[in-house]
Amino acid sequence: MSLLEPAGKNCYRIKRRGNMKADVLVYLNRQLYQAFTEDQSLQQLMDAASLEGVVDPVIGMPDIHSGFGLPIGGVMAMDSELGLVSAGAVGMDINCGVRLLRTNVDPDGLDKTTLRELIKAIEKRVPSGVGRKSKHEAFISPHFNPLIHDGAPFLIDQGYGRPEDVDAIEEGGCISGADLGSVSKEARKRGLQLSTIGGGNHFIELGYVDTVFDHHAGDVYGLHEGTLTVLIHTGSRGFGHQICTDYTASMKKKAAGHKIELPSAGLASVPITSGTGRRYLAAMACAINFAFCNRQWITDDVRKAFSTVLGGDDRLFDLGLVYDIAHNTARFEEINGKAMLIHRKGAARALPPKHPDNPKQYLSTGHPVLIPGSMGTASYVVRAEPGVSKIYNSVNHGAGRALSRRAAKKEISVEELKGRLSEVLVSGRNFKAYLDEAPQAYKDIEMVIDTFTEIGMSSKVARLLPLAVIKGEGSD
Repeated sequence: MSLLEPAGKNCYRIKRRGNMKADVLVYLNRQLYQAFTEDQSLQQLMDAASLEGVVDPVIGMPDIHSGFGLPIGGVMAMDSELGLVSAGAVGMDINCGVRLLRTNVDPDGLDKTTLRELIKAIEKRVPSGVGRKSKHEAFISPHFNPLIHDGAPFLIDQGYGRPEDVDAIEEGGCISGADLGSVSKEARKRGLQLSTIGGGNHFIELGYVDTVFDHHAGDVYGLHEGTLTVLIHTGSRGFGHQICTDYTASMKKKAAGHKIELPSAGLASVPITSGTGRRYLAAMACAINFAFCNRQWITDDVRKAFSTVLGGDDRLFDLGLVYDIAHNTARFEEINGKAMLIHRKGAARALPPKHPDNPKQYLSTGHPVLIPGSMGTASYVVRAEPGVSKIYNSVNHGAGRALSRRAAKKEISVEELKGRLSEVLVSGRNFKAYLDEAPQAYKDIEMVIDTFTEIGMSSKVARLLPLAVIKGEGSD
């Protein structure tokens, strides 16, 4: 590879050149490096490193692949006063994130008929697929303002969740600074999608804890081998997508007036302190809170589905919230004494033990970091180690694509997909619609996880395996 130079174990550097104002560091283990093809993602990292106010270095995660502006699996930190903010560096699906519920249910006691009934009961309550609207539309419209400004705590106060849920959601389920006045009418029209999962890589997965590697952390998180789990992966839907679209266009127009040379349209940027910059951050906060509400409402619907199918109160099955973690955000944080606006696109915040921003119940271990794989493969719960501050307290958010959606549909057959899924149940019967989400389209989750655990950035806590997956057709 011509651009990447070794910079330590599982780490490669692109030294600053041309207009770059910072180096680029890309984290790959040996196998991922050998399989890596220099694509648009490296140029996108170099473009990010050429922006004014960028903090050295710009980071590429082990699940990196090309995106819009900043690659998916990219982390860019900006000086909080002199730097820029970019809607494209956050992404279209603002606060796309993952939530994990634990249970006390033995999956061996659930036959395929019962699993299928659980899937159907969840699907009855939670629409999936591109453009689908919520079944709670009558509640959303008159309460949209508090949902957006107060986030998941408002929804819980209305009875859609348990009081203790709020203590296991990043940011307590509500980020400050949200202002609907900064959101366009077009975006608001797309706000009737709470308790929906959309399409693409979003899903609801029933699985189980296959292995616990760290029994102390596992006990703290309430994760025990041989128990059923529920993973929920979705974000801000069309609401967040429209906000990114609106502000990317606005930032592109405003950049010249601020004498900003844009390396690409996808990295359209304005000063953080500018009017457009402040309005974007307020609109982005709206989308972040929307996504927290989305996953909270889905959680309530999932609990009700369990009660319907298995009988009794949902607490009989535990169904406690382990954690809810966000991707695709830009947030002000102080790391090693420096105040920064950290853009994480396809990356997750990972706070090490004793970090004061951890939820109090996770202060000794660090909060759980949830890293899903793909249909038919493992997902992981990890925790951060102190060395993670070198990469802005961030880790990868998933396995990362190895094939584009178009290539996956062209190269993978329905028979090959069914073979990789094996005994995993998938909602619907149209397997052709899910070819772009086949396990073969993704990187090896084991290699991706090992990239950081091998160098002490994170530690494995638990490995989850899938039993049944709900996915929507189409690509968000």
